[in-house]
Amino acid sequence: MPLIRLLLLGTLLALLAGCGPQIHKQQSYVFGTLVEITVYGEDEAKARRVTDQVLKDFDELHHTLHPWEPGTLERINGILALATPGKPARATMPPGILPILQDAARLSALSEGLFNPAIGNLVRLWGFHSDTFEPRLPDPAAIGKLVTANPRMTDLRIDGLTLTGANPAVRIDLGGYAKGYALDLAADYLKRQGVRNALINIGGNVMALGDKGGTPWKVGIQHPRRAGALAVLELHDGEAIGTSGDYQRFFELNGKRYCHLIDPRTGWPADRAQAVTVIAHGPHAGTLSDVASKPLFIAGPADWRRMATKMGIDEALFVAADGTIAVTRALNQRLAWEKPQPPVNVVE
Repeated sequence: MPLIRLLLLGTLLALLAGCGPQIHKQQSYVFGTLVEITVYGEDEAKARRVTDQVLKDFDELHHTLHPWEPGTLERINGILALATPGKPARATMPPGILPILQDAARLSALSEGLFNPAIGNLVRLWGFHSDTFEPRLPDPAAIGKLVTANPRMTDLRIDGLTLTGANPAVRIDLGGYAKGYALDLAADYLKRQGVRNALINIGGNVMALGDKGGTPWKVGIQHPRRAGALAVLELHDGEAIGTSGDYQRFFELNGKRYCHLIDPRTGWPADRAQAVTVIAHGPHAGTLSDVASKPLFIAGPADWRRMATKMGIDEALFVAADGTIAVTRALNQRLAWEKPQPPVNVVE
């Protein structure tokens, strides 16, 4: 699912360039994207220890939840695919994956199925399961067959550690969930270690802890059609920002862009938006910021605001396919727009 790039701006870049004693940054490549952990105000030994552990945890989570490579989720998907009429498939889950699937199912229901981790087979049919993909259209009949099969998280039943599935079309792909979940795990771990100030960036899904020496962390919202930021904002303690866009994982064919964000209702990539950015708050802000941007993107210009309300999002920005911009009043008052400021429709 989407791999979005946010730009770290302003004072943060100046600090990183100076490599001052109070800031420590480590990078790695996990979840198919660049991951960056920045810790402020800790001694070097502690900062290195905690960031090493966060990156190790990310790597383990990536292998556990990868739907295509050997690991826990791939094993579960292989079993679920064996279901036949009248004979459901049953897979035993490790305890750690149980709350993940339950929460993903809850958020899928909240989004009216627009966030649907059960459509992994559609993702694979379009070729977006791979880091590299070819500009080709799947067989429309194959798309129609999967849409008719209607794989949903409600096709799964959980009893203790047993997962039962009766629909062989279900293939769980948590690409739109895992990065946000990892943000929450990392934030909890850093706080338990006494780290008060950090910025966790997983391919553009970003969470802030504290600040950097009394100055809020600043992030930029990537312009979906050119290099640089569309707008900049300060991200405060416990907040997370997530963006879904059509500008990284996509291909073009016969002049049309096809992105990795697939509408479960049609089986085709959503094409009514260029980008959606949301700000989330609360104890699971990372997960919500990752998940919520997807149904808003798929909902399109006519329905994104209603879907934001359903998902519990007050601060959201929607860039339509024609480039027009709408933003909620709550987020607009926090944004410093690029110069010259583009026309913006502010909505309640």
